[in-house]
Amino acid sequence: MNIQDAAALVTGASRGLGRALALALAAAGARVVLVARGEAELAQVVSQIRAGGGVAHALVGDVGDKREAHRIAGAATALVGPIDLLVHNASTLGPTPLRLLLDTECEDLAAVLETNLVGPFRLTKIIAGSMALRGRGTIVHVSSDAAVAAYPRWGSYGVSKAAQDHLSRILAAELDGSGVRVLAVDPGEMDTVMHRDAMPEADPATLARPADVAARLLAIVRSDAASGARVEAASWS
Repeated sequence: MNIQDAAALVTGASRGLGRALALALAAAGARVVLVARGEAELAQVVSQIRAGGGVAHALVGDVGDKREAHRIAGAATALVGPIDLLVHNASTLGPTPLRLLLDTECEDLAAVLETNLVGPFRLTKIIAGSMALRGRGTIVHVSSDAAVAAYPRWGSYGVSKAAQDHLSRILAAELDGSGVRVLAVDPGEMDTVMHRDAMPEADPATLARPADVAARLLAIVRSDAASGARVEAASWS
């Protein structure tokens, strides 16, 4: 995919990997819409991008809220035109400290699924049709090793990411031949607020920097990685 002048929508873009990816996309010439719940953090990232000559816009919104999906998609399109790259990065662990799945409240599991699975599905439903009509577009689901490995106390998050991986594969199969590519990318363990919330005892020196992972993710988007693929960023060369 050619990033130069592409219209990109990145969720969860106020911090961590989303922030790093928005910065990388803008530096590569994309017109980026950043979505997150934190207005002040979003404004700071957008200001940084614009100070460097990039094109960026902030949209305060919650992808886990059904009422927000059409507003986010419509506003993003109005700001930068039809979306060429949709990155589903926004994610939640659920309540921390993490708890056993059988100790998890049903409402907490449902809330994690709304943000990590159903929210991305809603945005994809709204945006993928335009991509298919234009015969081009890339949709990226930011996955996790918790999608394929069973870690105790990571139940809600792991279930949501495993379902998201399969959602990615099914969408790729159904959009085959349309020109729309769907990828799942496992970024690996990163030094982020989310990781610290989940594993406060982890040594940050052993974790990847979000900026480094964003560079790999950008390379994956630019590559000819096949639709339906699940790619591990750490092993990408």
